Amino acid sequence: MIEIFKNFTFDAAHNLAANVSADHPYARMHGHSFSVQVFLRGEANSQTGWLMSFEDLDKALQLVKDELDHRTLNDIPGLELPTLENITQWIWRSLKPGIPALHRISVWRGTLGEGCTYEG
Repeated sequence: MIEIFKNFTFDAAHNLAANVSADHPYARMHGHSFSVQVFLRGEANSQTGWLMSFEDLDKALQLVKDELDHRTLNDIPGLELPTLENITQWIWRSLKPGIPALHRISVWRGTLGEGCTYEG
């Protein structure tokens, strides 16, 4: 069994007003730099030696990044409540149809030391 991974980052704004009182800082619009690590697991192709080409993986990840980067996450369908848990699962649902070997996704905010990992 082989596991490969690729990282990407995006910057976005959100609020979590539904989860906190009106005077809580999370209720206000604020932004983060998010880091994402995407893991694929499976057997390498005997002819290419690859589980998936990194070029093809980059293209798939770029499509997701383009939907998230410099956006208000609350405005994205499926991310109306953009917690780390929901962001991680949203990325999973976006990638899984085109990446059958998708195994695990981690999303974190490095400046806060917080993150979430999802295995579908």
